[in-house]
Amino acid sequence: MANHPVVSRDEWLVARKELLVKEKQLTRLHDEVARQRRELPWVKVEKDYVFDSLDGPVSLAKLFGKNSQLIVHHFMFSPQWEEGCVGCSFHADHVDGALVHLENHDVSFVRVSRAPLDKIQAFNKRMGWKPRWVSSFGNRFNFDFQVSFDDDALARGDAIYNYREHKGPMTDLPGVSVFTRNEKGEIFHTYSTFGRGDEAAVSTFVYLDMTPNGRAENGPHKNLMDWVRHHDRYDHKGFVDVTALFKTGKVAYETSV
Repeated sequence: MANHPVVSRDEWLVARKELLVKEKQLTRLHDEVARQRRELPWVKVEKDYVFDSLDGPVSLAKLFGKNSQLIVHHFMFSPQWEEGCVGCSFHADHVDGALVHLENHDVSFVRVSRAPLDKIQAFNKRMGWKPRWVSSFGNRFNFDFQVSFDDDALARGDAIYNYREHKGPMTDLPGVSVFTRNEKGEIFHTYSTFGRGDEAAVSTFVYLDMTPNGRAENGPHKNLMDWVRHHDRYDHKGFVDVTALFKTGKVAYETSV
């Protein structure tokens, strides 16, 4: 920052207009990729998934409500944990404002995690989020959509995450999947994205990318885990470990996931 060039307004405008050309190219490319995403073929969902919810057992079909489209946030929350992943929580903080607009544009939104429902509800109450959140603890939904992994698959090294082999120790990872339902009630899987694929839904990133310091992810993780915390933990001393969980006490990072 100290050595950053400082120029006249006219010189700044020249540089800004040059960047604007690239920004417009990126916008048009984004529109084209979105069009191609909508044209992807669909896969019919043949299994009858049943989730645990506050209203009792609920099917995948029921999660659509009155709408024909459903976004599922695969929220990283292992059955053994007492609270959800820091990164997924960061994503979740950005959904509440969009919810009413999605619901009124033929799109329902739900979170799905493998943690038992009582743990989900306790954490959700603490965080104060609005969207529906159900548990897939009793079914294979997370495994079938490649965000959870059996110990055997991890040991063999043939678990798949983000369309390639997952070599890490993590049994649960994040993602977003999209489904649609036709007039006959048939359900189709239309799209899934993992890793950084859902960053566009996180407006904090959009704003930070406009600032001189950017995301400033300069710690050992080189990603959001260097700085993001549960929204009620920014005044707590601690760190986020390689499993994306918040730990109190002295920072003791491992440097790779």
